[in-house]
Amino acid sequence: MRLHLVDGTFELFRAHFSPRPAQVGTDGRPLSACIGFASAMLALLEEPQEAATHVAVAFDHPIRSFRNDLFAGYKTEAGVPPELLAQFDEAERVARALGLVVWSMDRWEADDAIASAAKRHRDAVEQVRILSPDKDFGQCLRGTQVVQIDRVRRKLTDESALRTRRGVGPESIADLLALVGDTADGIPGLPGFGEKTAGALLGHYIHVEAIPDRAADWTIAVRGAERLAATLAPAREAVALYKRLATLVDDVPLAEDLAALEWRGADRVAWEQWCQSAAVGELAQRPRRFR
Repeated sequence: MRLHLVDGTFELFRAHFSPRPAQVGTDGRPLSACIGFASAMLALLEEPQEAATHVAVAFDHPIRSFRNDLFAGYKTEAGVPPELLAQFDEAERVARALGLVVWSMDRWEADDAIASAAKRHRDAVEQVRILSPDKDFGQCLRGTQVVQIDRVRRKLTDESALRTRRGVGPESIADLLALVGDTADGIPGLPGFGEKTAGALLGHYIHVEAIPDRAADWTIAVRGAERLAATLAPAREAVALYKRLATLVDDVPLAEDLAALEWRGADRVAWEQWCQSAAVGELAQRPRRFR
């Protein structure tokens, strides 16, 4: 048994910005993102390679979370196309009609729900598969037990691959993002800290708090050490905040137990009604199972 955890917000954005013809529902509303999302979820449920039996989808709804109370520069809905924002409710309706468990996050983020589910269920399943390429999910990886799937590039990342690629393990991902920054989330990082340099430091010190203030005390050779140390030392408070922003919450109180995440088929009535309203009758019979 494997558990598939879907970053619904990422899938919705991906569908919206994919090069697909604009599609509208019978009432004229833009529905391209929802239709793309629906097709992606159907493909997941159909793929023999994935063999999806237990699935949950998490959404940022709204995009703001408790992190916005901590840092004014954290990501918001600013810049998100209004026709995409208008489809978030519809996307959750799509997922529920397909019979998928939906976690609609407001105080926390979708990533927090996924991190919490991965931690809670990783010892009860053969593998947890996080369907998102977002870098912050690296902190959830555990051996080959919890892995990350980039469905766009058809790439699997386990803990070993993460260490090879980033130079650090899951325990250092929040530290890495604090130093390097994460433009997708509005975390600025520190000037001069690239991923290679930060990875080398954290590969040695593990956590940013353990990096000495003075370059003379560093026990690893890093190019530009004096300049980097001079940048880091006075920015400790800011880096601590950035690390908190990057750290996923892994104890979100999700209501469903593992049994409740089992996919038992689409809701025939709800699904067919949605397909009709979205003018995609060709998808009405696509689910391989109905309940």
